[in-house]
Amino acid sequence: MTHEKPAGSGEEREREREAPSSDGKAIAPPAFTFRPIHVHRDYATLLKFRRDSFLVSMGSAEGMGNENAYLAWMALNSALYPDGFLMMEHDGKVIGQTEAEIILYQGRRIGYVDLFYLVPEYRGKGYGKVQLDRAEAFFRHHGVNEYHLRVSATNERAIRFYKKHGFYKLKEEVIAGHLMWRLGKVLD
Repeated sequence: MTHEKPAGSGEEREREREAPSSDGKAIAPPAFTFRPIHVHRDYATLLKFRRDSFLVSMGSAEGMGNENAYLAWMALNSALYPDGFLMMEHDGKVIGQTEAEIILYQGRRIGYVDLFYLVPEYRGKGYGKVQLDRAEAFFRHHGVNEYHLRVSATNERAIRFYKKHGFYKLKEEVIAGHLMWRLGKVLD
């Protein structure tokens, strides 16, 4: 179920489906808020999340590249796609990040996810689906019906998640010395 603030408020709330508790009763899932990334305010969090995403995905922070170049790239893309470059919050605490944009791929416009990130304590609980749904709404709003992302070939947990949600393997790529899978999904 989705709850939205009045138009112009700049934030929307997304709510997960109710999940049963251990005693079989439905429990209300947490409400998440998404807000545009503000590089000057969020730079420390952006760098922390990027570093952790490299550690989780590739086993090392090598290949992260220059932090200032990343922040400059973030500033540009968050200005171009403020509804795609988002911080995810729960109870006022930043717990995730999404980087979604529109690119040209083989001569056609598609969506591309540069990053889905959740802090460790929010992983494995189904909350990644909230990010996925939000990104797909962004892509639909921008008139694209297909999107791609890359995942480390060794990140089995992420690969299982993406396959469960309709992604298919397009090809293998080597980026910064790491074997990556380019995955795609066509939106209904």
